[in-house]
Amino acid sequence: MFAIKIKIGWNSILGIVIFLVVCPAKAEDIENSATQAINVKPLEELWLNAGFYSYHFERDKNLDDNNIGLGAEYRYSSVNSVTAGRFHNSDRQISSYTAWLFQPYRWGNIRLGLLLGVINGYPKANNGGWFPLALPVASFEYKYVGFNFTAVPAYQDMLHGSLSLQLKLKVY
Repeated sequence: MFAIKIKIGWNSILGIVIFLVVCPAKAEDIENSATQAINVKPLEELWLNAGFYSYHFERDKNLDDNNIGLGAEYRYSSVNSVTAGRFHNSDRQISSYTAWLFQPYRWGNIRLGLLLGVINGYPKANNGGWFPLALPVASFEYKYVGFNFTAVPAYQDMLHGSLSLQLKLKVY
């Protein structure tokens, strides 16, 4: 038996972002590719993810870029989702999170918005306890595969800045 270790680098993340921006748009998106408001419609979609890959800005701190875990996102409208999960964080601790994802705009096939929630597990932030989190999020979804992309700002020595990518699969 052998294992294959996949290492995603900054170039890979940049390539995925460029692909998402220039990939073929849906017919209704071709008319105007500028940022537009999304019409609110009820939906019922369940997405599962296996954590994140994070590219940390502080490369000299030996942070863990592979933030493996398990999470779920339930999209209950075209602009609203709730999400929760657990993952192995950059400080090599276990973090749990729960959040509301509000994405009222789109740019081509990419949804744009904000994640508001709480997270724990970072030893230098509230002694590993829960603290609030607000992050910009861009999402791309096509049939049964999607990506969430966010920029996490550094906060003192408690939270490490990164660009994070989350692969998700639609199961319902």
